[in-house]
Amino acid sequence: PSNSEGAGKVSLLKKVPALKDGDFTLAECTAILLYLTRKYNTPDHWYPSDIQKRAQVDEYLSWHHANIRANAPKTMWIKVLIPLFTGQPLPSEKLQEVMEGLSTSLKQFEERFLQDKAFIIGSEISLADLVAIVELMQPVGVGCDIFEDRPRLMEWRRRVEDAVGKELFFQAHEMILNIKELSNIQIDPQLKEQLAPVLMKMMK
Repeated sequence: PSNSEGAGKVSLLKKVPALKDGDFTLAECTAILLYLTRKYNTPDHWYPSDIQKRAQVDEYLSWHHANIRANAPKTMWIKVLIPLFTGQPLPSEKLQEVMEGLSTSLKQFEERFLQDKAFIIGSEISLADLVAIVELMQPVGVGCDIFEDRPRLMEWRRRVEDAVGKELFFQAHEMILNIKELSNIQIDPQLKEQLAPVLMKMMK
């Protein structure tokens, strides 16, 4: 979330990501991605014109929000962001609880969506893979390598890297993969005081 004046002008929800295209503004990452694919007529594999393949992308995006997105980013909050703003680590059982939820989601991801396919909806990469990988790199950035003991997931990640291009892939995830370095920065005490109770409430 961002309460900055700039974000508020672009998104009524005052959240990032937000898109401003001329006078048109849009919030929510999935809506933004879909808008960009339509506006710039991106290659068909990203959001297929085939009605059934497109429905499969939509199905994954709907499932993703309440499963992968509900769990994966919490690892970053627990291991880095909340300790940074509160000055105290969260109990290890909180991370364990989140990792158990994420493990369940990953099992469903592999069995229900990935199966034995190269990518989520078949032989080509789509927005579904892009949205999934961005979320799943967050635990990696804080030292929770969710790919390590999951060979099928690891092979999928490698295929996504190759399809996007390794250099671009790591450039896009550079901040996430170096997120632990945030632990060294100094936070304004007043900001800590304002945010600490909010963050602790988030993780209850």
